[in-house]
Amino acid sequence: MFSSLRAATLGLILAAVIVSIISLPAQAGDPAAGTWELNVAKSKFINVPIPKSQTRTYEVSGEQEKMIGKGIDAKGNETLFEFTANRDGKDYPYKGSQIYDSISYKTVDARTVSYTTKKAGKLLTNGTRVVSADGKEMTISGKGTDAQGQPFEAIMVFDKR
Repeated sequence: MFSSLRAATLGLILAAVIVSIISLPAQAGDPAAGTWELNVAKSKFINVPIPKSQTRTYEVSGEQEKMIGKGIDAKGNETLFEFTANRDGKDYPYKGSQIYDSISYKTVDARTVSYTTKKAGKLLTNGTRVVSADGKEMTISGKGTDAQGQPFEAIMVFDKR
């Protein structure tokens, strides 16, 4: 009786361990997950006001991610912006930005997503977000045309905290 009870208990424990491993959140393995700080010195801005600081936090679960960004803009004002989007190419609300009101994401590979931003349905930016192979640096590159028709480009380099 003890050996069959012990075998059943071990079987349940083993099953629980396997289920736990299988259901670990994607965030644990997603290179974008975590908190990132803008490295202004490594970044490049063309026809874009240069922020004084910016910190982004990404929470990732499967193909969905939530980003919350905080910082100080070029004029010294505090900023707060955020979105929750699936990586399916559909538009999702981008809150807190005066420039964009939606964003769409698509997975390119394990470390890269492509994105677009829009304002009132009009395409403003095409770009990519790439996390370095060592997971310590994230580069968000984007090019587009602002509401006045002026071209702009930003290459923002973030360091993992």
